[in-house]
Amino acid sequence: MTGTETNPASQQPEQKDTRNTGPGRLLIAVYAVFALSATARAGYQIATKFAEAPLAHILSAFAAVVYIVATVSLAKQGRTWFKVSVAAVLTELIGVLVVGAISLFDPVAFPHDTVWSLFGRGYGFVPLVLPILGLLWLNKRRPS
Repeated sequence: MTGTETNPASQQPEQKDTRNTGPGRLLIAVYAVFALSATARAGYQIATKFAEAPLAHILSAFAAVVYIVATVSLAKQGRTWFKVSVAAVLTELIGVLVVGAISLFDPVAFPHDTVWSLFGRGYGFVPLVLPILGLLWLNKRRPS
């Protein structure tokens, strides 16, 4: 042995993180659009109508932060960013389900709509479908 030989058994093929390729790019783009729209909506609501429905407007701002974190984490590579993506998308799903149910059964609690009100009805129910698609994509692209 010359010392320059390598042991093929010790070399493992490097697994590429493919969350932000192919359909993942479309998912990131949709999250980016929702990040922008939720941020604009929350900013407008807080600046002009905060006193009328503070809870709804704070939830809109929270949704905007969740969409921003999801967008950035889906675009980044690595195991840590994968975990952040899962946490953000799960938070979104729980938020849509909880806020959607409360706004449906107790409309007085949300006198103004949020992104997640009525399960995202104001956005064509995309906020309800998006985290499900996101979790399916993340499960399919789980890093080893």
